[in-house]
Amino acid sequence: MKAIVTTIFSIMIIAGCAQPQNRAKIFAGSNQRPSSNEAVATFAEGCFWHTEIVFQSLAGVRDAVSGYAGGTDTNPDYEKVSSGETGHAESVQVFYDPSKISFETLVKAFFASHDPTQVNRQGNDVGTQYRSIAFYRNEKERQIIESEIKRLSDEKKYSGKIVTEVKPFTKFYQAEAYHQEYILHHPENPYVQNVSIPDFERFRKEFRGNFKS
Repeated sequence: MKAIVTTIFSIMIIAGCAQPQNRAKIFAGSNQRPSSNEAVATFAEGCFWHTEIVFQSLAGVRDAVSGYAGGTDTNPDYEKVSSGETGHAESVQVFYDPSKISFETLVKAFFASHDPTQVNRQGNDVGTQYRSIAFYRNEKERQIIESEIKRLSDEKKYSGKIVTEVKPFTKFYQAEAYHQEYILHHPENPYVQNVSIPDFERFRKEFRGNFKS
């Protein structure tokens, strides 16, 4: 991502080293016809390349689409969102079957797959476009999100305060085609090899969820 340009040189050096061979499988989204009761959830947790593969790895999720949400610009694109002036964050729209995976599980996966205590950043990705947001579409979803924040806070899961924004969903703008399934199609990218994949593998190891096989 553009935000790590200043560190890309060191990442490329690391990329020259041998890469692990037993890497977690990356699942693509499906264009199959959705089930009659398919639901949608929206989350922002840093680079949407990473967020996309996190949710697509979960059983019950049909697709996760990269895009922009949370801001006011009605015609966002990657360049504008990267400027930090649109108010949007890199987000994913998650299409799932509630009979196979609950919104509560998606929320737990959201918090387990990033650091919700970082303000306007995730790791070396810095800017408001990388902030943590959990969107809700109704009162029940809002309560589920806030309940999980309270649970994690009470358990002192993190040393810092959770700064995730809890916002009503308004509009999602799909990102450019080249961002969709980016990790699957560009496994050689140094950022993918040294940031996205290791983060995903940590999530797979630590999250007690039902993964696709």
